[in-house]
Amino acid sequence: MSYFLKDYTFIDLFAGIGGFRLAWESFETKCVFSSEWNKYAKTTYYKNFGEIPHGDITKIQESDIPAHDILCAGFPCQAFSISGKRLGFEDTRGTLFFDIARIIKYHYPKIILLENVNHFARHDNGKTLQTVVSILHDLGYDIFYQVLNASHFGVPQKRERIYILGFRHDLKQKKFSFPKPTYQRITLQDILLDDDKVKKYIINRNDITMKPPHTKGMMFFDKFASKPIRIGTVNKGGQGERIYDIKGHAITLSAYGGGVGAKTGLYQINGVIRKLAPRECARLMGFPDSFEIHEQNTQAYKQFGNSVVIDILQHVILAMIKQGIFN
Repeated sequence: MSYFLKDYTFIDLFAGIGGFRLAWESFETKCVFSSEWNKYAKTTYYKNFGEIPHGDITKIQESDIPAHDILCAGFPCQAFSISGKRLGFEDTRGTLFFDIARIIKYHYPKIILLENVNHFARHDNGKTLQTVVSILHDLGYDIFYQVLNASHFGVPQKRERIYILGFRHDLKQKKFSFPKPTYQRITLQDILLDDDKVKKYIINRNDITMKPPHTKGMMFFDKFASKPIRIGTVNKGGQGERIYDIKGHAITLSAYGGGVGAKTGLYQINGVIRKLAPRECARLMGFPDSFEIHEQNTQAYKQFGNSVVIDILQHVILAMIKQGIFN
């Protein structure tokens, strides 16, 4: 069975810094169009792929986008105005999903792969997700979705995201099984940089409180070490003020948030408390060490917090291959 898809093309919408692209290109699939509005993300994208993504997708005509087999988008979660309406295509106008839908309607690609925060499944009591599913079905697709956690797929970060797959009706794909967790034995300490490269991320405070050592059950890897293990706090222990053990997994990287450990969380590492470095964040998202990171830490943290976990995308693509989607 071939694991390469050289004859397939994809477009990269809401491209960010190219997580979708790295995943698909690892199967030799060709990107024929990308779009991203953030100037800092576009800079990072250019450094790594040699092209500048097109700008604001709301201002791009669908007819100006090349034909493609696969449409990818990690789109923002937005509420739809559905009161008293029939939940159709036009009901999403004014949201960014509308732009995905109009491109799908025009180009009718074979496959759709969308990603969003896990809260998307519950947003507006599930109405938002059902609107998306209904519209994509009306556009001609069989839809499957599932929330997957990066911690279960060889990435030491608790990161739950919903993945939505659409297969054009003529592919006759009436069932699809998302990849099963692999539960590789990996912890945060396995991806850390050497101490001499991270000194500037050390936090020196006089209001740090540590819990007694957490040892109960630590030999049972799957139950205890494949999730964040909280062992202390800074200040009052609010958001960005919690300290975790590197023998567990990292908390969800975030593009926003406050506190001394904002965006990465705090960890006790070789006797000190520190944030994670941008390169460590890159590793937690599955980006290779050859990937060029934005020189401004603020932007780098934001970009990885907004990105997709490459490993999970690769597992989803491989599941499609094994289930004959590309035959």
